[in-house]
Amino acid sequence: MAHIVMTSQRKSGNDLDGPVKRRAIDFLDTLQNNESAAIPLIESVSGARDDRVRVSRIGLGHTAILFSVTPTGGGEASYVYMGAWPDEAAGELAPRAGLQVNPVNGVLDLIVHDDQPQGTAPDLARAQTRSSYLTGLGFTTEQLTQELGLDATLAERALAASDDHMINTIAADVDGWQGHALLELACGVSIDDIREKLRLTENPVDPSLAEDDQILQALEHPASQIQFNYIGDDADELRRVIEGGSFAAWRTFLHPEQRAYADKHYNGAFRLSGGAGTGKTVVALHRARNLWRHNPDARIVLTTFNRTLARQLHADLQTLEPGITIAAKPGDIGVYIDGVDKLASDVLVRARELAPVTEAVLGSATELSSRRTDTLKVWREITKSVDTDLDPRLATPAFLDNEYTAVVLANQVTTVADYAKVARAGRGVRLNRSQRIAVWKLIEAFRRRSRMDGTVSFPEVLALAAEYLRRRSNAGEPFIADHVIVDEAQDLHATHWAMLRALVAEGPDDMFIAEDSHQRIFGQPVVLGRLGVKIVGRSRRLTLNYRTTAENLKFAVDILSGADYHDLEEAEESTHGYRSARTGPEPILLACTSLSDELDQVAARVRSWLDEGVEPSSIAILTRGKNDRSQFVRALGERGIQARVLDDNPAGPGHVQVLTMHRSKGMEFAKVILAGVDDAHVPAKSVLNEAPEEERAEAELRERSLLYVAASRARDQLVVTWSGRRSALLQAVPQ
Repeated sequence: MAHIVMTSQRKSGNDLDGPVKRRAIDFLDTLQNNESAAIPLIESVSGARDDRVRVSRIGLGHTAILFSVTPTGGGEASYVYMGAWPDEAAGELAPRAGLQVNPVNGVLDLIVHDDQPQGTAPDLARAQTRSSYLTGLGFTTEQLTQELGLDATLAERALAASDDHMINTIAADVDGWQGHALLELACGVSIDDIREKLRLTENPVDPSLAEDDQILQALEHPASQIQFNYIGDDADELRRVIEGGSFAAWRTFLHPEQRAYADKHYNGAFRLSGGAGTGKTVVALHRARNLWRHNPDARIVLTTFNRTLARQLHADLQTLEPGITIAAKPGDIGVYIDGVDKLASDVLVRARELAPVTEAVLGSATELSSRRTDTLKVWREITKSVDTDLDPRLATPAFLDNEYTAVVLANQVTTVADYAKVARAGRGVRLNRSQRIAVWKLIEAFRRRSRMDGTVSFPEVLALAAEYLRRRSNAGEPFIADHVIVDEAQDLHATHWAMLRALVAEGPDDMFIAEDSHQRIFGQPVVLGRLGVKIVGRSRRLTLNYRTTAENLKFAVDILSGADYHDLEEAEESTHGYRSARTGPEPILLACTSLSDELDQVAARVRSWLDEGVEPSSIAILTRGKNDRSQFVRALGERGIQARVLDDNPAGPGHVQVLTMHRSKGMEFAKVILAGVDDAHVPAKSVLNEAPEEERAEAELRERSLLYVAASRARDQLVVTWSGRRSALLQAVPQ
């Protein structure tokens, strides 16, 4: 049976129309499982630079290009599938295509010769003497070509570039490890650090072997696997890779850094940070798959901030590994996937006697209900009906809910005496004794009201689940998980972490945490070390963005400028080194004369995209609030554009998606319009006005993060509109 090796290229022949994709799948499936039947369909290429190159006409006016690689002594052949192109284009491309093992680092390179004179040593020397960005950083021709292994012509272009933006543009057209290396160079990363990141020190190739054998060895190089990967003998896997297109490449092709974090064993909890689109979720999914493959009997929990994001994790994991065992409930063998609040509820479902647990957490034996408290509504009613001397600026649902969660539930405070002396680490507002008594009066009223309504709040459920799990382990019962993987961890609060820590015993590979503190749009900051999650040096950061273009990334990062962020270990969080593997159009900023004008301009922009053939569901309009969201849906409908609200429902084809900025977390769209980004809506005045003065800066930080999250949802084109005065959060963005 032949082996199929797929290639990932930015400008590839893999993004095909549906019928052509099916022809390509059928051809490769035949080649893989019935090679003798496929051989007559494959032809050599006259005058080819590489005698391994082959072509096969797959029909519908398209030709596949591939390379035949055969080990010495016979054995099963490997076919490296380059892609399929229209017949004429394939006929022009195939003779120039070739495979080559890089003599410096042993990585397999896919080369397309341009038949132009190659750069000579004097050319490279002249490039070095010109005023350029890389020479200004101290890089030399010898370093780029002889130490790193860059193609000589590519090195010449990079050394001639006047700034990092030009290098980024060059890198966007270069596939495989060399494009990634250029992006690192543009950030001033040293040659040694680039070699370490790309694992270029791991050269598996034996130069004494025949050329085909060297190519087969080079396919095992971690940096080769950015661009090349074997496909299993499963036709469904072949179909997934081809039908997925370039934006599903994460399922097959990983950067060596990502692969290392997904594969490596750690002595304890590990934290992976990184900006939007850097692949943290991808690594988390691959890690879940790898842990399951290593031990199919393991009990793995994969969880995230909410059920909407969890549903996407569930779908993506099954796409990545269709045969993976999905656990129905926590504690079952396989991978349990759900939102962290649902996880806590499912933990309590298995509990037998909860009276001691509720007494420890809530102060009295309480029968638990499956109904959840409408938290903010209850706090609003209580602050209006319960008479206290509490300062009005503190008698707000936001402050009280955070205080109840972060201080009372996190510390299992059940009496006013305990609350009067408990430490309130991380809370911005200081409370004297009389203020604490007033706050406690409201907390007691909240608890009474919830019990009368027969409801339990989500933070209470989490605190109860944590206490139940602690009591189980203290009684000598086994922990209910072997591994816990947490995505979007920056938005979790103290009771979330108490429950997650109690799920699994401290030890090797216990917790894997993916987070980006720049995307924290809910709750208050926490410090993992104070919550029993010990990272102690097991922390790494991803900086290469795969989702957004360099232009959109710069816009999003500019929103964060001037603000101070800290990660889950209380270290300063920076955007330094963030860069994108893609380029595209500059973001468009549209100042509108009125709301009516803004609605017209948004509709006109959407109409122009639809007329270009853009799939409606890949277009999204993001608003700050739900009222604005509904207004834009109506306005688009009145202008003949089918649009729908995206809330708890999944995105579907045929409609433009209109959603809040909060709902957009974890999503991506080809075209994005951020609408209503004026000083009346962004930041939301109601949010800032409800925050006590001591916590206002934190509220402003969340609003800034929200706009950053929204801007980073755009893969290709970003448009920002407003009427009136544009938001102050855009002040760092050029007009």
